Amino acid sequence: MRAVVKFAEGEGNVELRDVPEPETGDNEVKIKVKAVGICGSDLHIFNWDIGIPTKVPFTIGHEFSGIITEVGKNVRQFKGGERVTAENSRFTCGSCRCCMTGNYNLCKARLATGYAYDGAYADYCVVPENRVHLLPDNVDFITAALTDPSACVYHAVQDLTGVNAGDWVLITGSGAMGLFCVQYVRANGGIPVITGLDQDEKRLTLARELGAYRTINVSKEDPNEVIHEITQGKGVDIALECSGNQSAAESCLNLLRRQGKYTQIGIFGKPVTIDLDKVLYGEIQMTGSFSQKHLAWKAAIELASQGKILARPLVTDILPLESWEEGFKRSFEGMAIKVVFKP
Repeated sequence: MRAVVKFAEGEGNVELRDVPEPETGDNEVKIKVKAVGICGSDLHIFNWDIGIPTKVPFTIGHEFSGIITEVGKNVRQFKGGERVTAENSRFTCGSCRCCMTGNYNLCKARLATGYAYDGAYADYCVVPENRVHLLPDNVDFITAALTDPSACVYHAVQDLTGVNAGDWVLITGSGAMGLFCVQYVRANGGIPVITGLDQDEKRLTLARELGAYRTINVSKEDPNEVIHEITQGKGVDIALECSGNQSAAESCLNLLRRQGKYTQIGIFGKPVTIDLDKVLYGEIQMTGSFSQKHLAWKAAIELASQGKILARPLVTDILPLESWEEGFKRSFEGMAIKVVFKP
């Protein structure tokens, strides 16, 4: 079958290859991939500044959906033919504190599909039965492929941060994660304000369509002045940093009110310098958010089914797998919001 493979460590070293179709283990299902999205972490894999454990060579891709074509002999939930999506937490130890409390996304032994196990930039992908989620009939494959980032934002906003009605929420970064944040903040009654650059005008326009109260083009506007004006000098209650950019993180800390909440969602890909005295003097609650858990997936799928959280407007490019290089190029250059491949 075809697969986009990271074949060696280092920058680049990715190519479309013919590889053997994966075998299905006793507790696994094989999925015919119908749609698979480019995640920001896939770009970090390409650049080789990813902090998630990997095992080269491996097939990239973990945001996907498809149809089960084969089930292992111990599988009980599925018979074959079901429309599904799947979590990327492929292996966890099951016995550490994180696993035992349901926080398996933080298991130190965690190995993920599309990083340490072959992923979904391919015709077929094999995953454990307990990481598979059925799709409602009204959730299409492209929407379902974006369950992963939607669930990540659910975890960040709902599980870890907590947004109250009337909270001013600054979102730095107008990519897919930022645009999902706009929707989850609105769903909680929060007031989302999102930043971007000149090249992000289309993204900022979409953010307004998805419910952003205010967009800030930091190439033309001073976010300090805008936030001071709209919050009457109080600062924002919450900052969700989605860009993985040091200057954006600094801006978040500058614009938060005292005892505000800061959640890091974007990946920096390198060490950064942050003035933590601002956290100290302002009694800022600072949280990191990584991946997602079972209940976040359930909620993200249900909200997509109800039309409460929209994924399709974020998809700017639908390409065949053979055009993976074009998809990566458009993602790196910021021309695309979300690229989805259809193998």
